[in-house]
Amino acid sequence: MRKFFLRLGVNAAVIFIAAAVLPGIHVRDESGLTYLLLGILFGVLNATVKPLLKLLTCPLILLTLGLFILVINGVILLLVSALSGGALVVNGLGTAILGGVVMSLANIILEVLLGLRTEED
Repeated sequence: MRKFFLRLGVNAAVIFIAAAVLPGIHVRDESGLTYLLLGILFGVLNATVKPLLKLLTCPLILLTLGLFILVINGVILLLVSALSGGALVVNGLGTAILGGVVMSLANIILEVLLGLRTEED
């Protein structure tokens, strides 16, 4: 249960970081609760939709040597934006792809610092 809440906090933090770093990503109500709800939505979509997209686009992923995963991350961020009811605004696919890259890097750093990336995962 502890890891779940830590990962939820990491998701909220990476959305905050992406919104702070990239001018094309905005969070309308910058309260902690909004970031937590966006983190939950992001986590649910990452756990459900992302594996399906990876499976469906496997030939493209192989053809681009894995770079198409960046596009999938951008699509997930756009889905979060679309499903958030206006709480998260992302200005286009290019910004979403860049946001996905920033969020992935921040996610790796935070998970390593918090001890969430282990050999068993």
